[in-house]
Amino acid sequence: MPSATPVETIIQGIPVSPGIAIAPIHVTARGFSAPEVYEVAEANLANEHQRFEDAIHRAKEELSEIQQRLAELSSEEESRIFEAHIMVLEDQALLKRVHHAIDERQQNAEYAFYAVMQNFLEAMRRIPDPYLRERTADIEDVCERVLNSFDSVHARKNIRPDDRHILIAYDLNPSDTATMDRSLVLGFATEMGSVNSHTAIIARSLGIPAVVGLEEAVIDITALTHAILDGYTGKLILHPTEATLNTYRMIEQKKMRARTALDSLRDAESVTRDGRAITLSANIGLLEELPAVKNSGATGIGLYRTEFLLLNEEQDTMPGETEQTEAYSQIAKAVSPNLVIIRTLDAGGDKLPAEPLSEPEPNPFLGWRGIRVSLDRPEIFKPQLRAALRASAHGKVALMFPLVSGLSEVIQAKKILRECMDELDRENIPFDANIQTGAMIEIPSAAIIADVLAKEVDFFSIGTNDLIQYTLAVDRVNPYVAELYRPTHPAVIRLIHRTIQAGAKEGIWTGICGEMAGDISLTPLLIGLGVEELSVGPHQVPSVRKAIRSLSHAQCSVMADDALKATYSADILRLTKDMAKQHYADLFE
Repeated sequence: MPSATPVETIIQGIPVSPGIAIAPIHVTARGFSAPEVYEVAEANLANEHQRFEDAIHRAKEELSEIQQRLAELSSEEESRIFEAHIMVLEDQALLKRVHHAIDERQQNAEYAFYAVMQNFLEAMRRIPDPYLRERTADIEDVCERVLNSFDSVHARKNIRPDDRHILIAYDLNPSDTATMDRSLVLGFATEMGSVNSHTAIIARSLGIPAVVGLEEAVIDITALTHAILDGYTGKLILHPTEATLNTYRMIEQKKMRARTALDSLRDAESVTRDGRAITLSANIGLLEELPAVKNSGATGIGLYRTEFLLLNEEQDTMPGETEQTEAYSQIAKAVSPNLVIIRTLDAGGDKLPAEPLSEPEPNPFLGWRGIRVSLDRPEIFKPQLRAALRASAHGKVALMFPLVSGLSEVIQAKKILRECMDELDRENIPFDANIQTGAMIEIPSAAIIADVLAKEVDFFSIGTNDLIQYTLAVDRVNPYVAELYRPTHPAVIRLIHRTIQAGAKEGIWTGICGEMAGDISLTPLLIGLGVEELSVGPHQVPSVRKAIRSLSHAQCSVMADDALKATYSADILRLTKDMAKQHYADLFE
């Protein structure tokens, strides 16, 4: 029978995207999809027990038939595989656990079965013995068969009408995060992940409250549990008391008032107190983010991540030139007369894979990714370049090549771009013949030869996430070395400064589109180093704008000179953070 009134429980994780979500929990685990979950009145629990028994019976009959057919077609030995499957369904301890879960949770039978089996599977996945870990595939197969044996028509009669929820998952990939239905998913928490993973970056860009590092959350947390997700402090609060709910409602109201105050600056220029203009742009990965860009008052788009369009997992084929042209043109028109910078396909590493490989790369961060993929796959690269060129007839468009490591890559990419221009000329298709091209500075080699690269491009955009990773030899999604991932490391700061100086000498501008651009504690340092453009998530634009308007470029420059002489990351961070808090302390509350 149901337990006593649940006690408020706080699970501490790592905050990666600010915000607060208050809603029931939905749990999704690895292996197979969760069934619908709904509450069952105590008087109807007996029916759920019977539904479970019927589903088990149907699944066993199916397995017996499959076993018999396989024995006839192949051999008795191979058919014994399914004997093990049937034995799982005859395990009395397992059956008792599910019956207990139905009563304890007062939830539908298929979800009680799913929850029990996922707990078991997660425990198996964590066993050091590789043989036992591999057996999870067999258990998953049995689970899916049982779930498919339930009376789904009966189940759907009781689905809760309010489906808004906090998502709890073992892990989420970037595409899962980018394509979330924001009307339903109010926030998410995962067992895996880090502050600097692409999933976290996209969550911040979209303004989705998010927490990572919740140990064994998939096993321990019950679906439909009412909860609060605190993306500011990294807390997941289960069964919150009314007092806790009231506290968080007050926090939400305070944050809303602060956001309203920032929104009042939407049409204000992003210029320092002593007149230094900084272009403040937005990063996007989906067309659906365009309204957020407009509402933020961003000056165009400093980074359009095209991989979510090109590598959409829901599509069987990569979109062709026409579809890409429509998407790029829509963005160009939406932000006109401002600029949209289209980053060519940036796949690999911890991002979306460019294509299935016959064997996994031994070190994908040092492998086939960024511009390397595009140059190796002209059948992908050329349609994208042609589409961007065609879109340039409808607005101000620029192209940016990711993960450049040397001059030859830029020259080769521009050569292919010129071929595309010649083709469009012959086809009488209009485009901007003076389209700007830029190089992303993400690898130390590119920063070191920035003076050479600056002669071949119209702008630099520093991708600080990868620049930090490659400079410090720190995998940004590896929790064992996460504390070594330091944006203010002296080597990183000097490479940024070197890049900006090289660009200025050749008369080209330098921007930052990595996470450092949206960190308001680093805004004084970046302005002091001479950055001319900052491109951030749409939801970060208002706070960065206020930070810029609160600072003096001259004072920032003096501080940056001191930072360039510093020998420790902590000293540099202290210098820039002290200045930030001196001029806009309210943004840190």
